[in-house]
Amino acid sequence: MNRETDKNEQVPKAMEITSPRTAEQPGPQIPKTGTQYEAGHGPNDGHDHGDDDHDHDETASYVPTIISLVLLLGGILLDYLDVPWFTTYVRLAVYGIAYLLVGGKVVWHALRNITKGNVFNEFFLMSMATIGAFYIGEYAEGVAVMLFYVIGEHFQEAAVARSRKSIKDLIDNRPEIVTVLRNGQATEVKPQQVSIGDTIQIKAGEKVALDGEILSEQSSFNTAALTGESKPDTKSKGEKVLAGMINLDKVIDIKVTSAYEDSALSKILKLVEDAGSRKAKTQQFITRFAKIYTPIVVFAALGLALLPYFFVADYVFNDWLYRALIFLVISCPCALVISVPLGYFGGIGAASRNGILFKGSNFLDLITTVDTIVMDKTGTLTEGVFKVQEIKTYGLPETELVALTAALESKSSHPVAQAVVQHAGDSYKHLTVSEVEEISGHGLKGTVDGKSVMAGNGKMMHKFHISYDPEIDAIVDTIVMVAIENQFAGYITIADKIKDDAPETVRQLHALGITNITMLSGDKDSIVQQVAASLKIDKAYGGLLPQDKVSKVEELKQQGRTVAFVGDGINDAPVITLADVGLAMGAMGSDAAIETADVVIQNDQPSKIATAIHIGKATKQIVWQNIGLAFGVKLLVMAFGAFGVATMWEAVFADVGVAFLAILNAIRIQRMNFGKKD
Repeated sequence: MNRETDKNEQVPKAMEITSPRTAEQPGPQIPKTGTQYEAGHGPNDGHDHGDDDHDHDETASYVPTIISLVLLLGGILLDYLDVPWFTTYVRLAVYGIAYLLVGGKVVWHALRNITKGNVFNEFFLMSMATIGAFYIGEYAEGVAVMLFYVIGEHFQEAAVARSRKSIKDLIDNRPEIVTVLRNGQATEVKPQQVSIGDTIQIKAGEKVALDGEILSEQSSFNTAALTGESKPDTKSKGEKVLAGMINLDKVIDIKVTSAYEDSALSKILKLVEDAGSRKAKTQQFITRFAKIYTPIVVFAALGLALLPYFFVADYVFNDWLYRALIFLVISCPCALVISVPLGYFGGIGAASRNGILFKGSNFLDLITTVDTIVMDKTGTLTEGVFKVQEIKTYGLPETELVALTAALESKSSHPVAQAVVQHAGDSYKHLTVSEVEEISGHGLKGTVDGKSVMAGNGKMMHKFHISYDPEIDAIVDTIVMVAIENQFAGYITIADKIKDDAPETVRQLHALGITNITMLSGDKDSIVQQVAASLKIDKAYGGLLPQDKVSKVEELKQQGRTVAFVGDGINDAPVITLADVGLAMGAMGSDAAIETADVVIQNDQPSKIATAIHIGKATKQIVWQNIGLAFGVKLLVMAFGAFGVATMWEAVFADVGVAFLAILNAIRIQRMNFGKKD
């Protein structure tokens, strides 16, 4: 699917055979303009087939189907009235035209597939059954089978188009024109023509078209398109603003930091559109099953037509051929190979509307099997917005300690470092900083105005043999210890806040049967244990280095547990990759999150973890409902057909009717409400 395609591009005007049923990777897609796929070039063959929505001109694609339906109903009426002239060639011509209008391309694709060695597929089954019906004189039934098959195709296309449109309308309605300020003049151009570093102007009520950094003092934004939450988010000068956000307050200026195709929203859209390529195990099973199942039913039908000759006294070939044709029609695995991928696609769409992005349907399945959830603390369960609480100095003024520490910490993007910098204001900006070294899991060291300065945790002080009062380790809050010229100079305490929905998140996860919720953090253990106790988390470990987190997750996996890890997607990238399911929290603009996580939660609400599991469970339930429905009805009608009880009309229902019901059931997930549940 190509999001940069012209908005006015339309789907084919002529009816296309768009079934994913014989493709290498079955999955619902909309064919690209002018494309009529051949054998091996189905909708999900790995090529881009477009996703543009149908408009009013699409009715042209229904014209052959409508004409065929009229001819079929007219023929049945003339047969019923026993009109004298409606016999032999006239009757064959009417039904033949009705058949070719809907079945011509099906037969053609069957023949093309045969020449390429792909014999046993749905096109072959439908062609054999309907041509056989014509052979024995059951013209109306032959047309009806093909007609209802094509009607089922129309319903399938409409269902997929509606699902895609609901996702696209939700998050991809970026403005087509953006105002750029160049040489003091405001110029309207397309977003694709804006360069990195340009300044764009966003009026109140307008949607941001490109990622950037806010140049104005402050404004509030509706971030619902990205996060699923309508609560306004206030951004101040220098903060990042993402494409898809709506400016609520006043006219603002934004400095563009990403090209149109590299914006966070473009990456999110790419993630959603690619999600169908990673299939769940159920989906993979259905694909393999169809390849084995189809030749079996073809030979079974052949046996049903010929073997009774040796066992039945009053054997009539046409009677047994009719039963075999019914068997063939029923055997088409339509409902299975349409509704299963469509069900997963619906689940991915439902998750997108809730601000959760699954990178593949396989993760929708896998998240339902998780029994252990491991979470980072800062930014996942806590706000990650730190504020200085207390400053304690030894032998030098407080202002000097703060200035020297802030100057060093200004070279780090860590939330704790930023808290010190924010508290210091402009007091450090006249100082020169050099030779800065970041020691992972410890802190920073460098030279500030010619003085050696270290800022970090207790491990940092121990590493460089700097002694301090051991009672400082008992302080619960996050603490930044400062050493100047290899002498302990003081400390700064910083506190974080637990997110509002964190307690509810833990409760919901326990209610879902998650037996082990573990928190891992690089923060000091006393803080970690305090947070864990207040949230009723099962286990918690503090003072961990990045490699320690990896070791903890490896231990859990060695115990046979299915582990989901939730982190910020940057520092925790190795653990996210290691876990069975990796979730990135609040990582809309993070390349690391999008690249390493299996599931991206677009806001900072940990409660979305439980929502993701609910959506996975609902999707799996619908998929198995469809499998049960398809198998149950088909086996029943197959048995009736083999004993001569069912007619071709019942076969049509068992094939197309059940497929239609399965499609309706699959798209039902899009209308489900995944709010807070017990």
